[in-house]
Amino acid sequence: MAGPSPSLVVFDLGGVLVRIARTWAEASRAAGIDPTGRDDPLPPAAREPWVHAYETGAIDRAAFVDGLVRAMDGAYAPAEVVRIHDAWLFGEYAGLHRLFDALDGAGVETAVLSNTNEAHWARMFPAGAGPSAFPSLRRVRHPHASHLLRARKPDAASFRAVEAATGRRGEGVVFFDDLPDNVRGARRAGWTAHLVDPAGDPAAQMLARLGLAGA
Repeated sequence: MAGPSPSLVVFDLGGVLVRIARTWAEASRAAGIDPTGRDDPLPPAAREPWVHAYETGAIDRAAFVDGLVRAMDGAYAPAEVVRIHDAWLFGEYAGLHRLFDALDGAGVETAVLSNTNEAHWARMFPAGAGPSAFPSLRRVRHPHASHLLRARKPDAASFRAVEAATGRRGEGVVFFDDLPDNVRGARRAGWTAHLVDPAGDPAAQMLARLGLAGA
């Protein structure tokens, strides 16, 4: 590893470790639901209050789905919204084993800090030791989610919660996210933060930023 080793590497999930739908229409098609004529029944900004409440644990999934159905004036039925929400996660990015192997070999601990919700979290970090569609996530030492922390990036409280849990802070904490606002929030917290392009090869980008050679 070039230069001093980080004390902790923190990852976002969607767009960094996990491939996700980037639009409602993309998730609809992944769920097998034709979005023709209703591609964007509710712009992202209008969905945000419901997403924020769900991702900070203020409401449960039933309330989230009900809120979206009402906000979209019934363009999608509740069962369709559930299917679309479930289809939002596509799987982990290729090459993550190389990234985690390199970090383990360098003796660097890892964490996750994600704006997510209880339904998606349960799929990405299932209880028990059974099969997982996201096997590399089992290698994360410190997993943290907004709905459990009751704080959402880029709020300072989310970054401070990770510091309190891990005992790591400052520039030695290296953070990767696919959203510029979250990168700026991490930098305000004093972390070393990098933007990941989800359309590229996230694992290769992070290996390069960390100065690590993946096997």
